[in-house]
Parts: sequence; structure tokens; C-alpha cells
Amino acid sequence: MKFINKEFLLSLFLVATSITFAQKKEKVDGVIAVVGDYIVLDSDIDLEYIQLKAQGVDTKDITRCELFGKQLEDKLYAHQAIQDSIVVTDAEVNSYMNEQLDAMIEQVGSLDKVIKFYKKKSEEDFRSYFFDIIKMNKLTSQMQKKIVDEVTITPEEVRNFFKGIPADEIPTFGAEMEVAQIVVKPVITEEEKKRVIDKLNEIRQDVLTGSSFFSKAVLFSEDPGSSSNGGFYKMNRKTAFVKEFKDVAFSLAEGEISAPFETEFGYHIIMVEKIKGQEVELRHILISPKVSSQAIKDAKAKIEAIRTKIVNKEITFADAAKSSSDEKETRNNGGVLLNPRTMEPRFELTKMDPTLYAQVSELKDGEVSLPILEEERGGGKFYKIVTVNDRFEEHQADFSKDYIKIKELALRDKQIKQIAKWTEEKIKETYIKINDEYKDCEFTNNWLKK
Repeated sequence: MKFINKEFLLSLFLVATSITFAQKKEKVDGVIAVVGDYIVLDSDIDLEYIQLKAQGVDTKDITRCELFGKQLEDKLYAHQAIQDSIVVTDAEVNSYMNEQLDAMIEQVGSLDKVIKFYKKKSEEDFRSYFFDIIKMNKLTSQMQKKIVDEVTITPEEVRNFFKGIPADEIPTFGAEMEVAQIVVKPVITEEEKKRVIDKLNEIRQDVLTGSSFFSKAVLFSEDPGSSSNGGFYKMNRKTAFVKEFKDVAFSLAEGEISAPFETEFGYHIIMVEKIKGQEVELRHILISPKVSSQAIKDAKAKIEAIRTKIVNKEITFADAAKSSSDEKETRNNGGVLLNPRTMEPRFELTKMDPTLYAQVSELKDGEVSLPILEEERGGGKFYKIVTVNDRFEEHQADFSKDYIKIKELALRDKQIKQIAKWTEEKIKETYIKINDEYKDCEFTNNWLKK
């Protein structure tokens, strides 16, 4: 077990259960509960303990009843997801399975080691075992998301939530800072762009005349998240893809292949396989233009010149960002970064990305960093300079200054209450049977329907 670390287990397979559908189960030995179409096995709780220990959690104070209660909740979510016609396709499960398996193999060195770690006889046995687990987890998470997505909160509710917090329980927010940056990207030549577009057009034509899009994606796509699975993605209009990609995807008919188009990641072609209501199943190929070493040198020289003007007070950092930064998301805001977790221009130091923290932690107010070479998501390199606009010391929550954070707390509180209400209602209308040996458990929810 030494060849897979705790973080790897947690990020790849946060699996709490071993599940099978009740109607498919021939043997009922060890069944301790039935929730709708799902069963809970005594061994599921044992697996929960194994997973928690693998994550480094101290389990000595965690009871079997507590883990059993979580098992019941998960099964209720999954059961209700099916009743609500939430669909998790086999293709979606297999796509996720392939991604995780590829990552595991990369981590440990071989498929055999992965199979051995999970005590399975073969790859087929491994896939069969995890297929139902992954599918149930996806049903569970989508059902939870459906419940909380329907919850909204008004400013008045936020105010009442804050007023209702006892004075000695008002939260304290940690030290924060506001950070700004200017980005200069190397210029890609028109010849290189043409080379990529021509290659994608060549691939497109090959597919139109009978070649496999799946095979072409495996061979040529530079998207690490989908290339091994033939470029497959399933998405709807709310899926977190860049606008240009979604615009093309939803403009195509089934079987149609797009012309090459550009996003921040490079150039793509898309082939739509299926359209199911508001969802699209597609495959795509991404190829990113390559940057020459001279272009990288030119980008560095440009950002050094920008920095010199700022340091010599010929221009402010904010004005330089507006006039010269290649990062469209921040340049019109003077280069100010938004915290991706809160979408506000403050970063709590203890929760800050370690790389960004290392770049700004030693800067004095108004000081500009030396040029920093970084690599963006699409693999391209760029230079940036950063500065700290403002610092905020640790402080007790203030309604006007910390409204966004307080709103988050209030919304989370309302979501928790909505989930509790939903659970109470669904328990009443769902068939649930608990084994006698667990009927003495003190559950948070009314699983015994007393």
C-alpha cells in the first residue's frame, strides 16, 4: 500500500461504499438496510473505515452508527435521483473511470499494481466493481446539487442571519490581501496558427471520409482531460466550459463536425455524437500553437519595459494593466485578481494558492515583482508581474465590509436547512428497512420512522 499516498486516494476515488442494486443481488448475507432500490451491506461500513484511514482521518471516535447513517443518506440521494429522472450514462461513468484509471497508472506505474492494490482479479473485475460505485456517487452528487441549486437568498435574509448570530459567536475572518497582475503572452506567428488549423482541417476531412474521430483524438488531441477517451465530453449550457467552446458545441447537429475554432487553450474541432434535450455528448480535438523561443524572449523584454515604467512612476500599475496586459479577465479592472472561491478581490492568506502566495508574500505595499514565467492551463508560457494593492488584517466580521462572506455563510445555512427538510420528506415516502442490530443507533434523521 505504500505506492499510493493519502492525497491520491482522496482525489481519485473518494469512495465510501461498495454498492449493488437490490434487485440484482442474489445473496442477501450481510444486508443491514434497504433504501428504495438500494441495499447497505455490513461490509460497506468496513470499507468506510478503510477509506477514512487512507485519508489520514482518526476513526477511533467515529461509530459504526454514524457511518451507517451516512450510507443511508447516500442511498436515499441516489434512489431519489432515479425517481427524479436524473440520468448518469454509462459513457459518463466509463469516461470518468478511464480518467481515474489513467491517473492511477501514471502514479503507481502499471495497471497490475492498481488492480493488486484494490484486491481485484483483473481489469474487468476492477471496472465492474467500481462502475456501480461511481454511478451511485454521481447520482448522489447530482441530486444534492439539484436540491441546493434551487436555494437562493435575499439581502434581507442575509441581514437577519447576521443579526441572529450571538455576539460571542460572530466569526473572525483571517488576514487578506488584494493582488493585481499584468500578463504578457508571447506572440504566436500566423504561420504557426495556419499550421495548426491546416492539421485540424486535415483530421476533419479524414473523419468525413471514414476515419475514426475517437482514434484521431487519442493520437493528436492535446487535451489531457479527454484525449485518452477519444475526446469525449458530456455538457449542458451550465457546464463550466469557455464560451467559445459552448457556442460551437450547441450550434452543431448530431453527426456534424465543426470547422477549426479558437479558444484560450488553442484550436479545436468538435463532433457532436448525441443531443439529449439540453445535453450534448461530443468529442473534440485540441491542438495548441507552439511558441518560439524568440517570442518568449520578446515577451520578457516587453514586460521588463512595462515594469520599469511603473517603478519610475511614469505610469500606474492599474493604467499599465489596462493598456498593456494580455489577460482580458483582469486588464479592465486594473489587473486586480478575483478570488476564484469567493469571486471578490480579496485572498485570505491561509487559503491562498501556495504559488501565488509565494509570489506576493514578501512584496511591500506598492512594490512590483520581477518578471515571473508561468504556464497557463493550455500549456502555453507567459510572463507576468504582480503587486499587492491592499492588505486587511484579521478582524471580526463586519456586515458592510464582509457582506459577500456573510452572504456565503447565510446561503450555506439555508442550504443545510433545505437538505434537512428534503431528507425528512423523502424518508417518509421511501421504502426503508433497517436490520434489527442497527435499530438502537441514535440517528440524526428519522430512518426508523418512529
